[in-house]
Amino acid sequence: MQKSDLKTPYFMINEDKLIANLEKAKQLKDISGVKLVLALKCFSTWGVFDIIKPYLDGTTSSGPFEVKLGHETFGGETHAYSVGYSEDDVREVADICDKMIFNSQSQLAAYRYIVEGKASLGLRLNPGVSYAGQDLANPARQFSRLGVQMDHIKPEVFDSIHGVMFHMNCENKDVDAFVALLDAISEQFGEYLNRLDWVSLGGGVFFTWPGYDIEKLGLALKAFADKHKVQLYLEPGEAIITKTTDLVVTVVDIVENVKKTAIVDSATEAHRLDTLIYNEPASVLEASEQGEHEYVIGSCSCLAGDQFCVANFEQPLTIGQKLHILDSAGYTMVKLNWFNGLRMPSVYCERSTGEIQKLNEFDYADFKRSLSKWSVK
Repeated sequence: MQKSDLKTPYFMINEDKLIANLEKAKQLKDISGVKLVLALKCFSTWGVFDIIKPYLDGTTSSGPFEVKLGHETFGGETHAYSVGYSEDDVREVADICDKMIFNSQSQLAAYRYIVEGKASLGLRLNPGVSYAGQDLANPARQFSRLGVQMDHIKPEVFDSIHGVMFHMNCENKDVDAFVALLDAISEQFGEYLNRLDWVSLGGGVFFTWPGYDIEKLGLALKAFADKHKVQLYLEPGEAIITKTTDLVVTVVDIVENVKKTAIVDSATEAHRLDTLIYNEPASVLEASEQGEHEYVIGSCSCLAGDQFCVANFEQPLTIGQKLHILDSAGYTMVKLNWFNGLRMPSVYCERSTGEIQKLNEFDYADFKRSLSKWSVK
């Protein structure tokens, strides 16, 4: 299978780039003793889990189907968390998870009897401090529903749980900022942490970012774990798969209305949703800051403001030309949808040997089935 034969749009996961991130994860584990569980909410493409499994300790989930997927396809430790469990959800996963983390004291009280004796019980705490670039993703935002605030904690709850989870970072590339958060947690919650077996510090710690001081992070984590005598966990998602995957698209038309727009056979609304939600322009491999030819890279959806970015190119774009939308693994494949009935991107992996292996493809039958399985009678 050759890249030139592949029909766009498609995601291409690069094994060598993935392993480079995983080696940094291994370095962090070796220094700190922390355990790492993959955040399936960010990346759940289980077709490459055999590459990831040797480096990580398991998975963490935000819904019952993610719990099942982690248990079935990844193994290791399976952590189950949800902002709001139903009783059916709890019963569905209690037998297959190793840790169940509740978002509130009321949910813990309501459902702990289902979990006791099967999985380690945990509670999410909200420290009221965070590192997040946008308020939409800030777990400490005003009126946050995520976790129990310090002044709402009932101290006796710590007599009957085994661990807690904090999630307070989003794409935190600043090791000093993370260490400051760690110190704040230790000071604020230390008396409770000393009574526990484990603490998860959540995800959003971008330790694979170029130049990140992994040793400094590792030593800070080790000091925290030693101080409170707990097993520490991190829940990386983006850190594991950053810069590993391109969304490959084709220019299908070029239109001009003051600016030139290259319309491609993909859409942020359907295939790269966070570009739209967070208003974070994508990057294109073929673009050049010094290029004299500016284009809006527009989607083929009907949404007026649906565009990937504005980019400059050294040569004019042409219809039929392929473009590579960079860094397209995190929160993309897990959010794919059928808006406008657009073709869903296939998913491939480029192995270290150069071989291209197909992981997923979609067709009209998948689209139709997602909308209805039965008709009214």
